[in-house]
Amino acid sequence: MKRSPLRLLGRPVAAAVAAAALLGLLTAIPAPEQLPSATPVAATENSATVFYWTKTKNWSAYKLHWAPDGGSWTTVPGTAMTAACTDWVKLTVPLGSAGGLAATFNNGSGVWDNNSGNNYALGTGDITVKDGVVAHSDPCADSGTTPSPSPTGTNSAEVYYSTATVGWTTTNLHYQPVGGAWTTVPGAGMEAACTGWVRRTVDLGTATGLNATFNNGNGVWDNNNGADYALKTGRTTVQDHKVTANAADPCAAAVPDTTAPTAPAKAAAAADGVSVVLTWEPSTDETKVIKYQVTRTGGTKGTLVADTGSTVFSDTGLEERTAYSYTVRAVDAAGNVSTASAPATATTGDRPPAAASGQPLGTDPRKDPIYFVLTARFNDGDSTNDRGGSQDVKSGNAANNDPMFRGDFKGLVQKLDYIKGLGFSAVWITPVVLNRSDYDYHGYHGYDFYKVDPRLESAGASYQDLINAAHAKGMKIYQDVVYNHSSRWGAKGLFTPTVYGVRDSQWSWYYDEKNDGFEYDGLTVETKSGKSYYNGDLWSTAEPAGNTCLNWGKPTGSTSAEGYKVYNCQWPNATSGMFPTVYYHNCWIGNWEGEDSRSCWLHEDLADFNTESAPVQNYLIGAYDKYIDMGVDGFRIDTAVHIPRTTWNRRFLPAIQERVTSRFGAEAAKNFFVFGEVGAFVNDKWNRGSVNHSAQFYTWKERKDYSADDAAASLEMYTYEEQLGTGQQPVSDNAFLKGNAYHTPDHSQFSGMNVIDMRMHMNFGDANNAYGNGKDSDDSYNDATYNVVYVDSHDYGPNKSSERYAGGTDAWAENMALMWTFRGIPTLYYGSEVEFQAGKKIDCGPTCPLATTGRAYFGDRVAGAVTASDFSKVSSASGTVADTLAQPLVKHVQRLNQIRRAVPALQTGQYSTEGISGSMAYKRRYTDAASGVDSFALVTVTGGASYTGIPNGTYKDAVTGDVRTVSDGTLTVAAPGKGNLRVYVLDLGGRNAAPGQVGTAGPYLK
Repeated sequence: MKRSPLRLLGRPVAAAVAAAALLGLLTAIPAPEQLPSATPVAATENSATVFYWTKTKNWSAYKLHWAPDGGSWTTVPGTAMTAACTDWVKLTVPLGSAGGLAATFNNGSGVWDNNSGNNYALGTGDITVKDGVVAHSDPCADSGTTPSPSPTGTNSAEVYYSTATVGWTTTNLHYQPVGGAWTTVPGAGMEAACTGWVRRTVDLGTATGLNATFNNGNGVWDNNNGADYALKTGRTTVQDHKVTANAADPCAAAVPDTTAPTAPAKAAAAADGVSVVLTWEPSTDETKVIKYQVTRTGGTKGTLVADTGSTVFSDTGLEERTAYSYTVRAVDAAGNVSTASAPATATTGDRPPAAASGQPLGTDPRKDPIYFVLTARFNDGDSTNDRGGSQDVKSGNAANNDPMFRGDFKGLVQKLDYIKGLGFSAVWITPVVLNRSDYDYHGYHGYDFYKVDPRLESAGASYQDLINAAHAKGMKIYQDVVYNHSSRWGAKGLFTPTVYGVRDSQWSWYYDEKNDGFEYDGLTVETKSGKSYYNGDLWSTAEPAGNTCLNWGKPTGSTSAEGYKVYNCQWPNATSGMFPTVYYHNCWIGNWEGEDSRSCWLHEDLADFNTESAPVQNYLIGAYDKYIDMGVDGFRIDTAVHIPRTTWNRRFLPAIQERVTSRFGAEAAKNFFVFGEVGAFVNDKWNRGSVNHSAQFYTWKERKDYSADDAAASLEMYTYEEQLGTGQQPVSDNAFLKGNAYHTPDHSQFSGMNVIDMRMHMNFGDANNAYGNGKDSDDSYNDATYNVVYVDSHDYGPNKSSERYAGGTDAWAENMALMWTFRGIPTLYYGSEVEFQAGKKIDCGPTCPLATTGRAYFGDRVAGAVTASDFSKVSSASGTVADTLAQPLVKHVQRLNQIRRAVPALQTGQYSTEGISGSMAYKRRYTDAASGVDSFALVTVTGGASYTGIPNGTYKDAVTGDVRTVSDGTLTVAAPGKGNLRVYVLDLGGRNAAPGQVGTAGPYLK
């Protein structure tokens, strides 16, 4: 997962610009004039009545364990809380002179809610704690089940507030009748009115209006950007900063929708062989466009009418050299159909020959150790596609003659023999789709998901050429993919908003001039200015039709660091109203282990897809079908934890399986390797106790049925699984031997997604620690033998270090010895075979040169010629690459790959530590009756070990060739030493004969 610094439309933006533009609807505190003067309270009169929400806990008892500010804690488990009203318990706490209390809650039997280890900081008065959200109200006095009291004065105001954008679960109205005093902070609780709306009727007496602000009772405010809301008597609605006086009741029955959507605009068709890709701009509608109807005419097959939820339609299997015409109509939720778009035409070409290697290799992914490269930083095969971007000088890259986009597919093809010579048979590459950010070389800022980034391709070295070249060498390509977000700001073919911009005397340098004849592709220079790779297609001075961004183009009152005037809608954000909810989520993450981490933006420049929406699902499924069709062997899924498991299990994972099966067959689909990044940067088996945010959770199918609506289903699943807790999650013995016997694993509840072993990764500061933590979690994965295991990556080193691993060569050798013989798939980040950039900061964005980071260019280390005759075997090498191949860790990893490839138990076997003494010592076995394979191995890493209860027979060490005969079920092995290893394989004769010594002794394996 990559994050770039704040930037806008191809240019850096000062922090002040971002801060001002992100002010939006919410502020952390009310404006000073809203705060009432404090009235002294006698020291002995302070108290708090604490209400606690029980519905998601369902405990049999509730205890409040608390301490007054500056005082002592109660005795564990605390004081029993009593029933208050439906789904609430309460306890009144005397505080004396204290102004608040620290609090935790528990069930009296060891299960706690301590606010993720932070405790709850509560004040005085009535306080509610609901699913981690603290608010000030009495939920039993005004819960929404009874109407607000009728006003007793002459005038009243009925205030409705929309919560759809802010997403608050509790809303308070803090107000001041004109000429009167402000209510006490946080104000009066508002009651639920209907979906997305709360209400409160206010008695104004003789006042003719009121000043108002709104808050969630937990310090987050909407105070109209500090100006407060001026409301009148009667019914008023406040929605996304817009005040409507004398408003219609927003909760009244809706008027039937009889208005059709607008006709789809800018329909365009492009032919590729005998396929046509049709695109168009989204239609607008007063309610919601739910699908599009595509009509095709031409050829001899007659008229085709097809529905799609996306604004991209792929039409395949057409006739050669034939003209086709397409029109598109939009359909809204009420069934109204728009007029047809203008026709779009395309003429097909010749049917391309089928590429024999353009299909996945389809073998068990556990047999293939993985080499991970940032393609743009690995090796430069074609300097004509190098691009530095607008940050080239600022970052210091220009001074190093090191453009961010430097490596490419051609360079990777040229060095496949280097990777094969190391012994790797799978290459994980960073995302290939077209990006559109200032510092997007890493590929995680996708803009056009249907187009390969031209900065990676060359004549004769397309993405397809890379896949075919790898397959020809028996090597797999795993493509990094992003389903969670897009960048710059939308996704081409789905939705891209227009931002406010003006080429005045201050901002002319900032906004690229429009050129209607130029389309951004990241590579081509815009011809009008002759210096930019962008185009002024994302901004407008005039407010565009259908704009939903609040206060379009109005000055915010702030200035940039340069002193330039800053405007609303100049910088898109999650709560500006600029992103339709059908395509994007409209909130910011507040809790990284909370539900909102799956449904909100995680960074300023990463627009969070509404992955529970059918149009988005169709767009992404269609995009990634393209790469499946090209024959990639698997997907590494970025930010997998930020999408609900229900969405993965219902939509994306089945779509992958269906596409691979339809194109390449069931066996290829079974072995199409999907592994997700579920970031958990703690040493817990379960990520801070949250099952929904733990890697192993994503390897399982759902255990019950949820609502048909994907958004509702995700919430239901989250609540259900969190309530069950970690102790009620499924367990598996798929990774474990039964005694000395292998057993057929049960994958019937497998979701289709494997995962990166984040827990081992976080603990690889010490190999033995990583081993112990890995074993501790293995019963909670569906099958831990498929876990992807690495020490460091393009994001982090062990223990969430921001530097590349620098534990020393001996420690690296020990880590590798463990990874290559323990369960899971060993994975190495490019350059670690020579401790490349050890101790260097992995990523600092454009604030420092890439050459000084863990993402430095590696091509200089592999310059020259290299030819691999087989995996781990180099037949010839010259130039610098020959020196690289002579390094001690290179020799180590080459031999580890040889040994692992020679012993099936090390690739696909289950493991056990039963009857074994010694740290990092285990036995592994793989048995397959169909093929006749039976492989049994005893492994010790670093220390000595004793194995008891093992099968009698002859054992041969794959490292030294030592031969032992076991007649009493016991084998004892002396400590090989750090970075060394012993692998005693049972000789079963025939095809299962022990290989004896594999390879030759080196600097570590000896």
